[in-house]
Amino acid sequence: MTNPLIAVYRSKIYTAIALLLTVLIIGVLGFRFMSNYTWVDAFYMTVITITTVGFGEVHPLDDASKIFTIFLILTSVVIVGYALAIITEFILSKSNFEDLKQKKMQKKIDGLSNHIIICGYGRNGKQAATKLSAHKQPFVIIEKNKAIIEKFEDENTPFVYGNANEDETLLQAGIDRASTLISALPNDADNLFVVLSARQIKSNLRIISRASQETSYEKLKLAGANNVILPDRIGGDHMASLVVVPDLIEFIDNLAIVGENNINIEEVQVERLYDPNTSVKTIRDLDLRNKTGCNVIGFKTRDGDYVVNPEAEQQLVPNSKVIVLGRPEQIKKLNTVFSLD
Repeated sequence: MTNPLIAVYRSKIYTAIALLLTVLIIGVLGFRFMSNYTWVDAFYMTVITITTVGFGEVHPLDDASKIFTIFLILTSVVIVGYALAIITEFILSKSNFEDLKQKKMQKKIDGLSNHIIICGYGRNGKQAATKLSAHKQPFVIIEKNKAIIEKFEDENTPFVYGNANEDETLLQAGIDRASTLISALPNDADNLFVVLSARQIKSNLRIISRASQETSYEKLKLAGANNVILPDRIGGDHMASLVVVPDLIEFIDNLAIVGENNINIEEVQVERLYDPNTSVKTIRDLDLRNKTGCNVIGFKTRDGDYVVNPEAEQQLVPNSKVIVLGRPEQIKKLNTVFSLD
């Protein structure tokens, strides 16, 4: 995304270059036809005149050529001065713009709370960011590769340039206000340091870490990671499952958890379905099937335990969640009926 200010300066630079080329062409033609110089001598005379280096004339000039030379010198001094001023201003403004952009981005990050911090914008980091964006979850990305930041940064994707192993960088990303940290660095040792640092800064932070080696799983858990994901093992299990139960896996793959218009599964807090402080309702009382067409396929208790295919008499106590399944239009109706959007 090109900043308008940078575009204006580029336009001015192009104008300055065009003026310099125009003066150069006029000078060459003038010396060639007014003083009968060769093309090489005419070009040479034009260059030393425009740059005011003070070399002598190739051949003596008549009065008309001298007047032309004076005009060329005065014109070139103005144009060259203009070009130098524009280039200098562009360089300084670009530096200032980068500072202003960084301050603006940091101000936006400082205004976030209960957001997610993604450490590393490699393949796994990008996938996490895409999912979070689709689900409209605020997040901040920590990346130490400046080239990656310059390539992917925009107003909707806040980046923090730095090493996620350093406490200062984590604090700059707002870890003290964040709800979750995803460490998606390619090196397990780096992930371990990030988990240790993050857990030390905020004890109740939810931490999800990537691991390349199975031997790193327990170490990351001991360091304080709530969840440790092994992408390679997940990929292998998935491919094997396609052989053993291909239709089932294909069906699950077609279920969309996040997206614009194709969501099939939704996780909903009980408090958003009704006020549990008045009187505790059951799944039967909500009657989601008749109201929206969705089916309750799971229930998460306040203690974090999961119940698959819960009974209709399951009480929906505060701080619990229900997991519903339905076609996209049914999920949309659920969001509309209970004002979940």
